[in-house]
Amino acid sequence: MIKPITIYGNPVLRKECVSIEKTYPGIQEVIETMWQTLRNADGCGLAAPQINLPIKLFVVNSRDSYAYMSARERERFFSKDDCGIEETFINAEITGYSDEVWTTGEGCLSIPDLYEEVTRPWSITIKYQDKEFNEQVKVYHGYTARIIQHEFEHTEGKLYIDHLSPFRKQLIKNKLVRIAKRKKHYLCES
Repeated sequence: MIKPITIYGNPVLRKECVSIEKTYPGIQEVIETMWQTLRNADGCGLAAPQINLPIKLFVVNSRDSYAYMSARERERFFSKDDCGIEETFINAEITGYSDEVWTTGEGCLSIPDLYEEVTRPWSITIKYQDKEFNEQVKVYHGYTARIIQHEFEHTEGKLYIDHLSPFRKQLIKNKLVRIAKRKKHYLCES
């Protein structure tokens, strides 16, 4: 089932999410709904608050982005031997960040029509449970690490615009007000 994307201004996007257990009601259906919603929105990541669920769950698909990039873009956005991932992250915790950082444009399905330059660490170490609730500890780099950081922050009640300078935030303030007035954006209405 495809769900509407929760839009900037909805309080759930600023809520710190709760951890879940394997017994969470309908968890496999929730995960499948998130994947369907992400594919329908043509996005690369989606966190549970974006479908109005304040739980520590997000999905990441950097594999499709890799497939559509040119060889030059792949060299810039992905590390060697990385072709992207399709992964479900439950109860994630980022345990390490690289000193190396990089800046590139970033957007968000919950903040439509806005795209800003954001600086993030190139690599992260993350501890999480996969869709079967198996414990995982992995290191991700580049574009995949960026998406993971973005979605992880959703589960902490943070948004990518929080990384912007006060000056830049002031410049986009009116756009954010207009976006917040939309309340919900049904991506299947295109």
